[in-house]
Order: sequence, then C-alpha cells, then structure tokens
Amino acid sequence: MKFYSTNLLAKVRAHIKNGGLIAYPTESCYGIGCDPFNRKAIDRVIQIKGRKRSKGLIVIAGGQKQLKDLLSKEALSDSINDKFDDYWPGPYSLILPVSNKVPNNLTGKHAKIAVRVTRHKLVQQLSQHLNLPLVSTSANRSGFKSIRTYRECKRQFGKKLMVLPGITNFSKKPSTIIDWETKKVLR
Repeated sequence: MKFYSTNLLAKVRAHIKNGGLIAYPTESCYGIGCDPFNRKAIDRVIQIKGRKRSKGLIVIAGGQKQLKDLLSKEALSDSINDKFDDYWPGPYSLILPVSNKVPNNLTGKHAKIAVRVTRHKLVQQLSQHLNLPLVSTSANRSGFKSIRTYRECKRQFGKKLMVLPGITNFSKKPSTIIDWETKKVLR
C-alpha cells in the first residue's frame, strides 16, 4: 500500500485546520470527515449528507490516545485497563460516554459517542500526522449506497470537499457498532 506524501499531508492539515472537509478511504467505503471539535465543519458534514442532526456521527482514530479528548473519564479508565484491545484496531465502533468538550452536533441527541480505532494504514497515517481523530461517516447522501471508489467520490463530492486517494475493499460491510455499557450490538 502506498502512503500519502508529506506534501499531501501538509495540504490536508491546513485544510482541516481551516474547517475543511475531506473524503478518505476506510475499510469498507469512503468516509467524509473533519475535525471532530469544529462545530461548523460538523454542520457542513451533516448538511452534505442530508443526515438527521439527532443521529450523531462516528469518530475514527489511528490510536486510542487520540480519543482522550472525546471520551469521559469513565471511558478513559476502561481504556487504560486495556479493555478495548480485543476490539481495536479493527472493525468495531464502540459507543462510549462522551467528554463535555465534544460539540453536541457531533453526538446528536446522545450522551455517548461512537468511536473506532482503525487498522486501515492510510487512515492511521492521516490521523497520526494530524494528531487528531476524524469524523467518519460514509460518503453518500443519507439513505443511499455508500461510495467505495475514489473516482465516484470525486464525481459526487469533489467540489464540496478534498477527496484523498486510496483503496476501500478490505471489508464488504461497515463497522460493527457495540454499546460498551450494555454490550448490545446495534449494527
């Protein structure tokens, strides 16, 4: 797998820092992302997707440490005890108690947030270079099929956000979503 160049990573960093949106390959499809602490950028993601504000969004990271500002102290104590190691990095989005630093448009009507530590090497590189987790919602209009290729993502969203190249065909289905407290599988 070819990694992103230093030049491209610098452009992405500036774009994200200025509230820009990106589309990037994840394990199963392209994702639309932004800084999870930028309220205006999150609103733009919700608008582009035509998504209900009440639903909330998933956040993806290259490592557990990048999630520390998103999660409550309770969730972080679980992390410190390595309870998440069976799930991450991998295809599991865990719903955990949220920090009070998180904008409410990221969590929608919920007091928890869905987070995932990816094993996709390009997303790990991107997230680690930015030193930031990323909003990760499928690149599609709400209710439509997820986009799986760079070309299609560029065609549908290229003028609204920065589309990064990459491969998505590691998994045919989206991440499994588990409520950590109840252990209930929601997807």
